[in-house]
Amino acid sequence: MKWNLLNRNNMKKLSTKFWRVWINDKGESCQSIHSLVGYKQSVFAEGAAPIWSAMHYSDSTKLITLILMPGEIGEWHENPVPQWIIPLRGRWSVETMDGVIVEMGPGDISFGGDQGTNNQQGHRSWAVGEIPAELLLIQVKGHPPWNPCA
Repeated sequence: MKWNLLNRNNMKKLSTKFWRVWINDKGESCQSIHSLVGYKQSVFAEGAAPIWSAMHYSDSTKLITLILMPGEIGEWHENPVPQWIIPLRGRWSVETMDGVIVEMGPGDISFGGDQGTNNQQGHRSWAVGEIPAELLLIQVKGHPPWNPCA
């Protein structure tokens, strides 16, 4: 019983970290780590036991998969719309206009919100290593709450 109480208190502080591509006041793309918060114990599916969950977005979406081939470095571009990018297989890197390069792989999450950069430069990305990077994109209408990690 005591473990459950401690566990519940810790779960309320739980956050899911993600890399966010955004635009600074100079119109340059940047990257920083942010978090999704607001987990609570609730019934996610009828008939199932309560689990810890949080609703972060509720609107229409598009689901797209991309494959980045090894050795090909993409041109500078903006994300076409706000989108979540989740690596499924392989590894990939994203470079933003501020010079930050972040490498990600399965288990990492990125949010592409760099629409409106100077000269529509945005970012560039590429597969890391010798195998293709397979990415799942979830295109959404809006940006998540601004919640940078310390």
